[in-house]
Amino acid sequence: MKSLKHKLLGFSVPFLAGVCAFLIVLVVFIVIGEIVFGGWSTLSWEFLSTGPKEGMTEGGIYPAIIGTFLLVVIMSVAGVPVGTVTAIYLSEYASHRSYLARAIRFAVNTLAGVPAIVFGLFGLGFFIQFVGTGMDTFLSGGTDLKWGQPNILWASLTMALLTLPVVIVSVEEAIKAVPRELREASLALGATKWETIRKVVLPNSVTGILTGGILAVSRGAGEVAPILFTGAAYFLPHLPGGLTDQFMELGYHVYIMSTQSPDVEATRGIQYATTLVLLVLTFTLNFSAIFLRYKIRTRTIR
Repeated sequence: MKSLKHKLLGFSVPFLAGVCAFLIVLVVFIVIGEIVFGGWSTLSWEFLSTGPKEGMTEGGIYPAIIGTFLLVVIMSVAGVPVGTVTAIYLSEYASHRSYLARAIRFAVNTLAGVPAIVFGLFGLGFFIQFVGTGMDTFLSGGTDLKWGQPNILWASLTMALLTLPVVIVSVEEAIKAVPRELREASLALGATKWETIRKVVLPNSVTGILTGGILAVSRGAGEVAPILFTGAAYFLPHLPGGLTDQFMELGYHVYIMSTQSPDVEATRGIQYATTLVLLVLTFTLNFSAIFLRYKIRTRTIR
């Protein structure tokens, strides 16, 4: 009897796990299929290369594509180096008893659990009303409102804060995966601590660094809440001309078209097509991370 129970348990657990996995994959394919089916007829070269028209029921998403690209580029330039340097400090320099390291880890864990909308409110209060207004007061006495308003720079910095925990955790794990014997051999040959990190540790952990950066970019490309108050524009048929300009973004464009459009039914095709472009962009970034990691690992093994 006991043996029969063990057999039933051994059969039922893998079966239930397989059913759950199948349902998850099925839901994903249904969602993707619905988006592809609803947006494929609207997707065209004209849709990708033109701007929206007055009324938001016609036109394309070219400004939103460029705005998303600029957002993730500035976000990466601001966030990835800071996250990488922080991960190097935590894994290579800080001791387990360091109060500074504990404070940094606590801050990283806290940032990872903060809702995205809170980052948007923080960006509005700190970057725009405090830093931006302070810059306008210093530069023009407060008469020229240039930095103290939503723009692509403040939105990118807010997004960089949102994705910082992803970069720090992934880079730190990649650095920890480098065998300690390599560090000890480098130090035994007379290399300094920094030379060991620069010539031994970082080259062997470059896959994790690239993966963390690309995953942060892919997450930033799909987030909407942090840029609601910090730089995204409702309707902007032209491209941003500088860091102080507002911009259109794919995720925010989908939100606007589905909730604020004067004729939601007329814009349904645009909603689906924009979502499809955003999904393709996100999947491309994630697959790029996987491909880069595979190629670099292959070269390392050779």
